[in-house]
Amino acid sequence: MTLQSGTRLGPYEIESPLGTGGMGEVYKALDTRLDRIVAIKQLTPEYRERFEREARAIAALNHPHICQVYDVGPDYLVLEYLEGQPVRGPLPPGEAVRVAIQIAGALQAAHERGILHRDLKPANIMVTTGGTAKLLDFGVAKRLELAPDVTETTPGAVLGTPAYMSPEQVEGQPIDTRSDIFSFGAVLYEILAGRRPFAGQTTSEVIAEILRDDPPPLSAPPALERVVMRCLAKKPADRYQTMAEVSRALEAASLRPATRSPSIAVLPFANLSGDKENEYFSDGLADEIINELARIPGLKVIARTSAFAFKGRNEDVRRIAEALGVTKVLEGSVRRSGDHIRVTAQLISAADGTHMWSERYDRSMSDVFAIQDEIAQAIAKAFRMKMAAKKAGLRGHAPALPAYEAFLRGRHQLFKFTPDSWPRAKGWLEQAIALDPAYADPHMVLGLGHFLQAFTGSQLLRDLAPTVRAEAHRALALNPSDPQPHILLGSLAAAHDYDWNEAADRFRDAMKATPVSADTRWAYATLYLSAFGRFEESAAEMEHAVERDPLNAVWRAEWSDHLTSAGMHDRAIEEALKAVELDESHFAPHLILGEAYLATGRLEQAVAAFERAHRAAPWHAIPLGLLAGSLVRLGDKDRAAELIRQMGDVPLPVWGRVRYHLLCSEIDAAADWFETMLEHREPFAVVHVRSPIVRPLRESPRWRKIAEIMNLSESD
Repeated sequence: MTLQSGTRLGPYEIESPLGTGGMGEVYKALDTRLDRIVAIKQLTPEYRERFEREARAIAALNHPHICQVYDVGPDYLVLEYLEGQPVRGPLPPGEAVRVAIQIAGALQAAHERGILHRDLKPANIMVTTGGTAKLLDFGVAKRLELAPDVTETTPGAVLGTPAYMSPEQVEGQPIDTRSDIFSFGAVLYEILAGRRPFAGQTTSEVIAEILRDDPPPLSAPPALERVVMRCLAKKPADRYQTMAEVSRALEAASLRPATRSPSIAVLPFANLSGDKENEYFSDGLADEIINELARIPGLKVIARTSAFAFKGRNEDVRRIAEALGVTKVLEGSVRRSGDHIRVTAQLISAADGTHMWSERYDRSMSDVFAIQDEIAQAIAKAFRMKMAAKKAGLRGHAPALPAYEAFLRGRHQLFKFTPDSWPRAKGWLEQAIALDPAYADPHMVLGLGHFLQAFTGSQLLRDLAPTVRAEAHRALALNPSDPQPHILLGSLAAAHDYDWNEAADRFRDAMKATPVSADTRWAYATLYLSAFGRFEESAAEMEHAVERDPLNAVWRAEWSDHLTSAGMHDRAIEEALKAVELDESHFAPHLILGEAYLATGRLEQAVAAFERAHRAAPWHAIPLGLLAGSLVRLGDKDRAAELIRQMGDVPLPVWGRVRYHLLCSEIDAAADWFETMLEHREPFAVVHVRSPIVRPLRESPRWRKIAEIMNLSESD
């Protein structure tokens, strides 16, 4: 029976029909509790049990490219409402690959949970008005709008759609994930060619072609055509074995070495000294070579965090290059004995794993800087590129060797980001300064370390600012050509002084570097562009940071945060999930994923993400405040009150308490705590002052005072 507009199914009010089919009817409806539009699928009795079981399985996936299941009623399912159209070909190869990679990720997530789709076809892939691909209908969320033909699902013992079934599926044999891979290949073929690979006019003709014939050749780039045809292999053993393999193949096909710009990743050099303590030196050598290679104009150099993600892992170099998106990889080793070092280095082509260049250096420790320069020059020659001339003073001061080693130890500790790493880093950096007062780099890194403490909540920026400023000015005085101190001075001008003209000038100087570091892009995006609500620009800056450092979970999470503020919610969730996958132990990806879910009204999923963030960092007030505020919205006020009690009267960072009151719509309390943030000069005040989540505060009478303190305009 067709439901009329205004009919109530529990808390859901029907607005209009969307489609009908043999397994049920789909309606647009309003969730009256959360005031959001949903899709309701009312199921016919014979399919109800199977679809409810699959709905519960799919609801646990929480993937940005899978249509979400929100609720299950006695005879209906509540789904994410999507505006868009089923994917249709022909599409340009680049666009087809973009959609295909998104759907491949969705299928991979399902397969990893033991779920097969079994009915993959273009009609079950929605491209939203925002350009995001969404996978529908795991037997649950099917759009039922097409006329009956060979692309309709065939009910019965063999579940699927004949035109896209695998050979084993049409024969009624047992199937596994490789059957979905065949169907995926058929879909990709169609969106590239604009026609089905098996185009018989009847079901029996289609099945015969699937079992017997190869599809006609594609007019597509050869590498992409090879991916499609391997997916469509008749024998499961001849196909890709996992969707993860398919995704990697698609990414590689879309970025063939011939069309890529020159790029390189420097892997951490193996420490062969027999003393683990010397690891700081082998890591430091790779770090310095990264910095030297950055001076080659036109060469993309992957940042330290991503390159070092493979440390200690016995991975094929070609696989590493594929993961990092580079054409060349530099690997090497260091053996140190007293005042003598032996450094080996090899430049490897990602295309075939061949060695393009290799060298061994047997030198004294005093020659370490010359070794770094020689390796960089050799690589520039291999790329047929030239090193940029060094600016006067860029390394005009050759540090005393003990000071250099102390600096490497300090930087090594700083980037560990463990609870005790900062005190150790601080000690080594101060020792480097004492050993060589004319050495600029330890001052810069020491100032950076102090500044980062304000973001961890361990100390107040109000108290740290004099030290950060002094170290930055000292580094700049010792090395005027280094753009890095301008990052610190610009960050202080924005987050501490609220001097926006000074901040603009400093960031402009920092952005003159070649290349612009991820740290610079993060500071400029987060502490300057965000303060003026320029979130599309800030998201673009963080995207550039991620391009150079693709495996850095924190940078990717930060990118997601800016995407959320810019209103690009689907992309934000996608990047946050990638950040979680990169580092499940770090609280930040979970925290920012929860914020992205909140922005789209997915309260229960947000709470789950905040729970994980809180478990990862129980001392941190921001996950705690977000979790407590979200629980209040869910009605669990008792647990929320207990969490706020745990937060105490002096929460750090204070932003956690502000966020709690904003979620509870307690605007005056949020304003009180925001003013406390300003007293502390907490950086999060600048980070979030123009974000959409603070809009209720900006629309309140309390905003005038806050804007005056921060030297900002009252208007949005």
